[in-house]
Order: sequence, then C-alpha cells, then structure tokens
Amino acid sequence: MEKPIFVFTGIVIKENEGYSSICLELDVASQGETIEEAKLNLMEAVTLYIETAIESKLPLIRSVPERENSINMMPEDIIETFKMKIDLQVHAYA
Repeated sequence: MEKPIFVFTGIVIKENEGYSSICLELDVASQGETIEEAKLNLMEAVTLYIETAIESKLPLIRSVPERENSINMMPEDIIETFKMKIDLQVHAYA
C-alpha cells in the first residue's frame, strides 16, 4: 500500500535574526537560523500538525487568511517559495 503524499507550499521570509517559514495551506509556521534550517523545521512542524489533526479528527486544511498572507502583504521579504512533499504512514486500529 502506498503512503499518502501531501504537497504544500512553503515560504521563507528573512527576519531581523534568522528566517521564518510558513506553510500557506495549513497556517503552520516555524523558524531557523538559516534558510535550510527554516525549511526543515517547517516540514517537521507540518508533519506533526498533520499527524495530530488526523489522530484528533481535526480539519486538515486551514489556510492563512488572505489579509495575513505574506505573499500579499510583504512580497519583497520573501526569500524563497518551495513545495513540500510530506508522506505519512496511516495505520488503522480497532
């Protein structure tokens, strides 16, 4: 059985000290001292969010509100936009 693969959009924004990263489809954020660390930390945060949402039967998708979307508010601060592929092994128990 194939693992489900979720694809989400991440952005990295330069901050005063380090970088912030945001998943636009889930409104999940993280940070790091480097661009790569911010991306890796975001992927971990997204994975944990999805696992928790599935286990708790919460809605998966909760997009960043348009008025808070960094792409619209401060496009000049965006360092990188990237796609994240998150795979999860889903187990069912009775």
